[in-house]
Amino acid sequence: MGLVSPLTALEAILFVTEAPVPTSELAEVLEVSKGDVEKLLATLERDLAHREAGLVLREVAGGWRLYSHPDAYPYLERFSSSATSRKLSGAALETLAVIAYRQPVARSQINEIRGVDSDSAVRTLERLGFVEEKGRLDLPGNPAVYGTTERFLEKLGMGSLDDLPPLADHVPPAGFVDSLEETLRPGGI
Repeated sequence: MGLVSPLTALEAILFVTEAPVPTSELAEVLEVSKGDVEKLLATLERDLAHREAGLVLREVAGGWRLYSHPDAYPYLERFSSSATSRKLSGAALETLAVIAYRQPVARSQINEIRGVDSDSAVRTLERLGFVEEKGRLDLPGNPAVYGTTERFLEKLGMGSLDDLPPLADHVPPAGFVDSLEETLRPGGI
């Protein structure tokens, strides 16, 4: 590999992991011995302490992870209540998916696809910078149409909308949908 130093690679791995990584796995991935990994971990721990980083290295549950520094807790608590840190609700995620795949799309079309009012979800997505108004339809009331933004692509790690997975991979065959609809009709059971 050799693109970055083993220490840089180690820090990057520990930054993105969601679970503690055992020393043996780190050695395998970094292509170094377990002893070398232990030296790299000690170096990383010293480096973090020396530069007064917002992260600390901990050995937990049979592996290693980076954690936020305990002294940063008051700031993290404040940040967790800010608009930037909030996760998207299911409604917002559904709405975002409709916009991503159907853009440019009007709110009325989003509502029809989802079967519920989506105005709040669209406003949230606009506020977070994931969607934006892309124009107006030449219809009574000139409704706005929405599309995704560069921020959307950035957050999903995509270069363009062409990188979205094909919907066909997630849609059941027509016969299956027909049989479901049949069982949901009165007297269909």
